[in-house]
Amino acid sequence: MNQNDNNQSQQINIELSEEIAEGIYSNLAIIGHFNHEFVLDFIKVVPGLPKAKVKSRIILTPQHAKRLLKALSDNIQKYEDMNGEIADNDMFHGIPMNFGGPTGMA
Repeated sequence: MNQNDNNQSQQINIELSEEIAEGIYSNLAIIGHFNHEFVLDFIKVVPGLPKAKVKSRIILTPQHAKRLLKALSDNIQKYEDMNGEIADNDMFHGIPMNFGGPTGMA
């Protein structure tokens, strides 16, 4: 097998439907973890409303969660290099984020 064959066998064709391409807006993420997975819940919080719904849940292996962390960190650094530092305004300070398991908030 030559180098070109090796590169071609590792390519993945990724499809993006129109519905998924529209995206889902989220201004709060809650992260939980268990023995073999990380759970990311993406939520849209509307100021003045006491209730917010989870809009999307993504479940990752620990290895993929770590790769996502590295990729996100790299992209944030590139963004800030071009646009300046992103302000860290903590508008959700004081909101309890524990839904029964270990959690973090982003």
